[in-house]
Amino acid sequence: MRIGSMHQFTEHHRYYTFRDFSLSAVDRKMIGLIYQSMIGAFAAGLYHLLYQQVADDRVGYSELEPQRKLLLGLGLEMHERGRQELVNQASRLEAVGLLQVTRLGVPDNDDVVYEYEVVKPLSPDEFFNSPHLTLLLRDKVGKHSVIALRESFYAKEADELAGAELTRENITVPFYELFRLNTQGFDAELEQALTEVAPARQAAAKPQSTETAGIQYGEIIMRFPRNSRNRQFVERLRGNEEAMGQLNYVAYKYSLTVVDVCRLLDEDNAFSSNGELLLDELQLRGNQMFRQDRKRNDERERLYGRMEAFKADQAKSEGGSDDMPDEVGVLAEFYMEVPVQLAGRCDIHQYNMLMRNEPHTRFIARFFKGAVPDDFIRQFDKFDLNYRMQGAVINVLIHYVFGLLDSKRLNKGIIDSIANNMLVQGIESFEQAVGYVREQMQVEQEKDRRREGGGAAAAPRRNGGSAAASKGRRKPLIPIMQEAPSGTPLTDEEMEEIRRMARKLDGK
Repeated sequence: MRIGSMHQFTEHHRYYTFRDFSLSAVDRKMIGLIYQSMIGAFAAGLYHLLYQQVADDRVGYSELEPQRKLLLGLGLEMHERGRQELVNQASRLEAVGLLQVTRLGVPDNDDVVYEYEVVKPLSPDEFFNSPHLTLLLRDKVGKHSVIALRESFYAKEADELAGAELTRENITVPFYELFRLNTQGFDAELEQALTEVAPARQAAAKPQSTETAGIQYGEIIMRFPRNSRNRQFVERLRGNEEAMGQLNYVAYKYSLTVVDVCRLLDEDNAFSSNGELLLDELQLRGNQMFRQDRKRNDERERLYGRMEAFKADQAKSEGGSDDMPDEVGVLAEFYMEVPVQLAGRCDIHQYNMLMRNEPHTRFIARFFKGAVPDDFIRQFDKFDLNYRMQGAVINVLIHYVFGLLDSKRLNKGIIDSIANNMLVQGIESFEQAVGYVREQMQVEQEKDRRREGGGAAAAPRRNGGSAAASKGRRKPLIPIMQEAPSGTPLTDEEMEEIRRMARKLDGK
């Protein structure tokens, strides 16, 4: 509890408690054995006192009463030292996540009311999966005691079942196999009644665990630098499930580790001036880190791939083995035409056999008179090593890009878009790649045909202004001046006469 002045926290101020759960036998054991060892018996007694303000068989709010009741129930004196002790014990409960205290201000009045929200203790699995709580318990009772306490919460499986490899079959009967509901009509009266008697304060929905990196607050606070200016804002994330959910979503979306998250939270624009998490800024910086890591991984994979290929070639040359991999024939129906660059150097059969069986590093070199540019080498190595595209498919892509496409359109973006489209369509064989190229060529031919037809049909549409006007066209058709046919060039005398007339018209 952060109390600026003890005059704001007296026995005369009123309070109420709220809880939306009921303690089970395991919860009471967790408080008695685990939490009490960390926070002490006095704080555990305060927890039970606040819990009992609401009847054990109910959930919701307690009566609004002065805090004198709490001080008397804990055996504390009605002075500043007693109130300070109550604040200290409540702070211990807040630190381990068993209590949340809120100060409520009454409008147009100096009076304040304190709300003590009692929080359900963590289950054994949740507690021992929280590093900061487990380390605190270890510091209080020791390592061996922590192991013994954890074992005390679980009943062991029978030895006969624990050591056997059993097949598991779910034979549970679902709801709708056993029960049939009357869905003929909607009972509006029942829905209205349930809405009227529903509590005004609903239980907070638990965050979804499907899209989360599973990073706990304790993992972040242990690695976050103490001298950082954002340390105070990071400490406020404790108990803020919404902010932790947003942070875990960003980490899950961009594959960030705990160290990466701490690095993001230590940036200048990670929090607002009020300490709120700036999700858009975090996503922007997380995306930048994701792209940088991916670029480094791609470069590393390409380097390792080249090293492995070099080692394989070196081992083959040392072993004296000249065995070549078996060539795969190409059916005549999948033949591709020889491009202009290779015309006269090989026939259609030889070309398709090369495209089907030759490595892409050698096949692409046939389209260049000299060395292949490094940009193209790196780009097609990316398709091979990072995208895991088959060699024959890459060769068909090279044939399509360098042999069939217009050289004016050729750039890295065009090649990437074609390769991405092939990957999305799941093209994994030579035959599928040939079919894709033929479909694309048909699309290109259809576009050219439409373009040519559009030029011939443009002239009749220019004379259709009256028809368009009758249909309510707002913008009139403006006649376009036709380009005059070029005749014989003007002589020097004619040009001088034109200049003289121009000066005369200008008054000079």
